[in-house]
Amino acid sequence: TIFLDEVGEMPLTMQAKLLRVLQEGEIIRVGETRPRPVDVRVISATNRSLEAQVEAGQMRADLYYRLSAFPISLPPLRERREDIPVLTSQFVKEAARRHDREIAGVDEMVLEILSQADWPGNARQLRNEIERAVALARPGELIDERHLSPRLRSIARRGQAAESALPSPSAGNG
Repeated sequence: TIFLDEVGEMPLTMQAKLLRVLQEGEIIRVGETRPRPVDVRVISATNRSLEAQVEAGQMRADLYYRLSAFPISLPPLRERREDIPVLTSQFVKEAARRHDREIAGVDEMVLEILSQADWPGNARQLRNEIERAVALARPGELIDERHLSPRLRSIARRGQAAESALPSPSAGNG
């Protein structure tokens, strides 16, 4: 199985080579002259509309039809905020294992902040943010706002400013 990430960015010359591999089931290694048979399953990903790229002449139609046998559409993270706590938990476990560090968990306020962010880099960006937080946290510590990047801490400050601007629940009762 090979995973082609950002296949929509692939130049047309490379698309032709990939198509040949998929159609013929063989490759020619660099420095060799004879083809070798390959048996591969291809999984590809892109954040672009490949159909639009075919229409614009930026994607070979034959390669598009070869790759689009079983398309799966995954909305961006900002459209599935309910996934953020689950992803965060998994990313914390992975980063803690990599850093050989025990982490007590993630503060609820941090989960709220993470859920408010736009995540233009999707799950990769969230993973990097969690990696940073785990690296900054002391062993046994709860990940809190101090461990977040300045960009995410600014989201927290904006939220706190908005809350303080609201009238208190007891205002006007009397």
